[in-house]
Amino acid sequence: MNSSVYGYLTVFHTIVAEGSIAGASRKLHIAPPSVSQSLKLLEQYIGLPLFHRTTRKMELTEAGTRLFESTQDAMQSLSVAVEAVQDLKGTPSGKLRITIPRIAYWLLIKPHFAEFCQRYPDIELEIAIDDGTVDILQENFDLGIRFGDKVEENRVAKKLLEPFRLGLYVSPAYAKQYGIPKRIANLPQHKLINFRFTTSNRLMPLTLNNKGQDITVEMPSGLIANNLEVVMDAVRQGLGIGRVFEPIIAQQPDVSNFIPVLEQHWKYFPPLYLYYLQHNQKPARVRALIDFILEKAGLLGV
Repeated sequence: MNSSVYGYLTVFHTIVAEGSIAGASRKLHIAPPSVSQSLKLLEQYIGLPLFHRTTRKMELTEAGTRLFESTQDAMQSLSVAVEAVQDLKGTPSGKLRITIPRIAYWLLIKPHFAEFCQRYPDIELEIAIDDGTVDILQENFDLGIRFGDKVEENRVAKKLLEPFRLGLYVSPAYAKQYGIPKRIANLPQHKLINFRFTTSNRLMPLTLNNKGQDITVEMPSGLIANNLEVVMDAVRQGLGIGRVFEPIIAQQPDVSNFIPVLEQHWKYFPPLYLYYLQHNQKPARVRALIDFILEKAGLLGV
């Protein structure tokens, strides 16, 4: 293989990740004409166009899609191998990206990330909040946290927390004015502080456990939010019944202002797992964050 092809492939994968030549230029810190030239040389080497180009976007051709999918793992492995050698020079350093849902930020990252940054000042940590399912390889993340241990091939998943419940709560003021529902059938007479997923733009259905069976309950909305803090503030201000994960409520200084509603019907969510690419040799910065998260979860060495 031509010795320059690795460089061309690096540029190609960066264009795919960033969505444009300009984006790849910024990411790689090289001029846009150089990015275009590398792509042109790779297409000449392959003998086929790799992108459909328009004034608005670049889309992979069939050949481009096949090249991307068949070289993705290999490029990642080469990158890890090079970085493993670079790690010999000293302390962990470089860019480090993690994708996590909001609940993981609150429970595992928010209390500790400042300590991590102080412990490893040469690591540039990027935290991306995303409640959807993220392919860390395709989205160019080093590791992630998600519910459940179902991950893509060649990924490792380590359990961080046991299952926990999504609770229903009202404030004392709400309970005094409207009462507390005693049965599921009473819920439609109350207002729900609804939650909208930012990734799918859909409302989170209200699902409860009724004698071992999941049931979905329709309620009028008192407020719709896509942020956990807004939901808790709305509960505090008596705007309706809010859904908040039980361990999050336990962290609140005014926990007594959150009155549980229909606790016997709360559903459990799967455990939170840390997941990352399966490599025998990981960059030192990735190992540092894995060990740090396991340490704070009380799992280091387990």
